[in-house]
Amino acid sequence: MSPLDWQRSSLCAESSNCIELAATGPRVAIRESTAPEVIVTTTPARLRAFLAEVKAGADGGARQA
Repeated sequence: MSPLDWQRSSLCAESSNCIELAATGPRVAIRESTAPEVIVTTTPARLRAFLAEVKAGADGGARQA
């Protein structure tokens, strides 16, 4: 398996605790820069839905599951 091309936000400083993403074919791999050995994967659609929920809650409104 070839190494993944991990990407992080340009807003994240090199020494910061950042979330990194990499495309792995039909899935997206996600890891934390302080624990790069732990990798989770999801689909692009589920990641988009998750990010939309995070952004919707950014205004301070709490949602019940």
